[in-house]
Amino acid sequence: MNKIQLVGRLTRDPELSFTPGNGLAVTRLTLAVNRPRFDKSKEQEADFINCVCFGKRAEAIANYVQKGHRFGLSGRLQINKYVDKEGENRWSTDVIVEDFEFMQDKGASSSTNKSTEPTASYEDVTPIEDGDIPF
Repeated sequence: MNKIQLVGRLTRDPELSFTPGNGLAVTRLTLAVNRPRFDKSKEQEADFINCVCFGKRAEAIANYVQKGHRFGLSGRLQINKYVDKEGENRWSTDVIVEDFEFMQDKGASSSTNKSTEPTASYEDVTPIEDGDIPF
């Protein structure tokens, strides 16, 4: 099984491009993910992970997140081999994004995200019949 889940902050704005020919949207981003810190006296370390997303998800990510935003994703790890301009073999490791979640942005704190209005619970929701759906 090849499955990875990450939560971190974007290190730069996502880069949206389109493939030649079919025009498929491709977004590249880098996520800074904190490493576990067992010794609290040491400085926090992070891994910088390259991620790639395709299609409508790629367009949504490019339109709604920016550098510094907290972002969660799941996907698969993919290792690619290519030859650089000097003819040397190179390897790249990317996470291919399959699902994501927009999270708290850089400027917001947990106290500012809490609404003072009551939230609806499952019991408050009125079930609808198929005949009530307008489409």
